[in-house]
Amino acid sequence: MERKEILDEIAKMQMEKVGYSVKRSQIAYQHMRDPALLRQYYRMKMQPMTDSLEIYGSSPTDIFIGRHNYPNVYIGPMVPPEFGDTSLMGMPEGWVHFSMETIVDFRSRLVRGMHLSRVTDVNRGKMQQQITDLALAGRPADSEVHFSRKPFVKMTLMDEVQPFGPSALMKSMEVSNVSADRKVERLYLDTDAKANTAIKELYHKGIQVSKIQKSLSAGLFGIGRNRRFVPTRWSITAVDDTLGKDNLAEVKSYSPMDVVYAYYHVSLDNRWLIFFMPGNWEYESAEAWWPKTVWNADGTSISIYSSYEGYNGRKDYAEIGGCYYAARLAVSERLKELKRQAVVLILREVHEGYLMPVGVWNVREHVREALGKKPDVLHSTDDVFSYIKGKMGIPLADWIRNCRILRDMLMQRKLQSYMK
Repeated sequence: MERKEILDEIAKMQMEKVGYSVKRSQIAYQHMRDPALLRQYYRMKMQPMTDSLEIYGSSPTDIFIGRHNYPNVYIGPMVPPEFGDTSLMGMPEGWVHFSMETIVDFRSRLVRGMHLSRVTDVNRGKMQQQITDLALAGRPADSEVHFSRKPFVKMTLMDEVQPFGPSALMKSMEVSNVSADRKVERLYLDTDAKANTAIKELYHKGIQVSKIQKSLSAGLFGIGRNRRFVPTRWSITAVDDTLGKDNLAEVKSYSPMDVVYAYYHVSLDNRWLIFFMPGNWEYESAEAWWPKTVWNADGTSISIYSSYEGYNGRKDYAEIGGCYYAARLAVSERLKELKRQAVVLILREVHEGYLMPVGVWNVREHVREALGKKPDVLHSTDDVFSYIKGKMGIPLADWIRNCRILRDMLMQRKLQSYMK
């Protein structure tokens, strides 16, 4: 399919209703291997939702808190132009088996309302209270939003945050048929509990990580006088980091692995290779971005980035960003189940089919998915190197050059002392 044909297909989609079939959208999408072309497709797809000053629908209890101009930020709901059970639109834990085009399709139907607020003004105005009510809801809530001008499409690429549709400044909003999640509501009403306490308690009671992240972002937790809105990007990483550290406090009390577990997984044109190796806790996550991928769009060679921590963790923010903490949470969960600690290495190859970031949920949930498989058991350092060569497209020497754990293995051969 030539570029002109693809653009013709996009133009046809623009004339259709918002709810056109996923199958039809795939015709154009599956032939796009150009991020600029995908952004054009994305804009055209959202165009029908930019012609009105109001929107009515069932919000999947999704909100977005901006970070620009902090502490004065834009807060607001995410609302699709449809009623019913839209919960899946705001629940990344349920997207792990979806294709990228499917994720883009339903996320682009969410229109973001925007209201300027100081982060300390939680519950101090009608708009702020509506955001609180929406974040408390345990199921989709009917929402009515009136805009001061028509929504606009701005293609913003954020690796931490999942994509969404058009945005517009709000004139008013009403949320109705709200049924509060009782577990979340109890922590919201406890104005003496610290935010970290609420995050950990809800997690241990089985509340989804994404729900906890939205609740923190909406200012539901913390000592009463200290509550504030938290930018969505920050809340995602804060929750992943807090829960990962809490899990690791227990993991570090367990005995080290006595063999190597190797997990391999492919999804969204990402290859994941995860090793649990003998030794006290160490962790490294490395990402390799192929040319023509979103973070290496103009590159002519593969770009590799990595972040590492030793037994005592790290004090500075990870070089690879929120993905580091999302993967560490998934790893800590699996080690708790195994009742073992380990030297953990994650290798991620991002190939050309990953045309746009869809959020760090992609990392957390696909690492969880990988670790849910039966691992291959390896018995030597040489086995680890051979496994990498057999599964990954990047030469082993490049991985060794960019990964501290692999260099240590090569130079020290310390794994051999654990092998039987």
